[in-house]
Amino acid sequence: MTDADDLLQRALIDAGSSAAVALKVSDLALAEALTVIFHGRRDLGTLQTYVAHGGRAAGSAVGASELLRVPCDLDLAEAHSRDEAEELYAEQARALRDAIVAADTVLAVWAAPLAAATGSDVAVDRSIELDVKLPAHRLMPLALSAPERRMLVAAVCGARTLSQGPPPLGIVCAQQDLVHVYPLSDDPASCLEDFEQRAAAHARRTAQRLDHQEASVMRFLELNGDDFQPTG
Repeated sequence: MTDADDLLQRALIDAGSSAAVALKVSDLALAEALTVIFHGRRDLGTLQTYVAHGGRAAGSAVGASELLRVPCDLDLAEAHSRDEAEELYAEQARALRDAIVAADTVLAVWAAPLAAATGSDVAVDRSIELDVKLPAHRLMPLALSAPERRMLVAAVCGARTLSQGPPPLGIVCAQQDLVHVYPLSDDPASCLEDFEQRAAAHARRTAQRLDHQEASVMRFLELNGDDFQPTG
């Protein structure tokens, strides 16, 4: 990480109780540019991480609706001086930046196999909020979408402080009420083949459940015939 990354350039909101530090991550394969915002509030005792689209300059206004909460937060409690705090910050910010670069690169690689597997065009969804519930937190406000198949692919991460090192990463595939997380390093084509098999098995289980439910309803309705004797 170089001085050009402006790691320690601070955008002060309120010097007495809160502050934010912006870290720009540029030249990304899919997202193009993102800004990580570390926001601390003394009155609430919180130090939280957010990611927004674009390369935001220090002091830029960012609305809450533009921020994706990412639960990979700084932990500078072990620093005994400002210099140590700066070293810890640089190390932890670098870990998150490297995680974002890796996830963005892998997600870009998934685009072609996803298009081939679904037989449809793949779009880049830059929404902060998604309609589907995922089993893990997203690392970036970015996802691949195959609208015709109602399928979505996104990079996810585990919740942990950055003092523990880079966050664990994965790729989640989601289709309606079926979701599955694959390791970031797994082959996209193999993952998509596995997910297709999971989707087929899920569809069979759903069909069986609906058939069972329909049969139960039919038997209940038969009980309400002329010879049905209610209890009680």
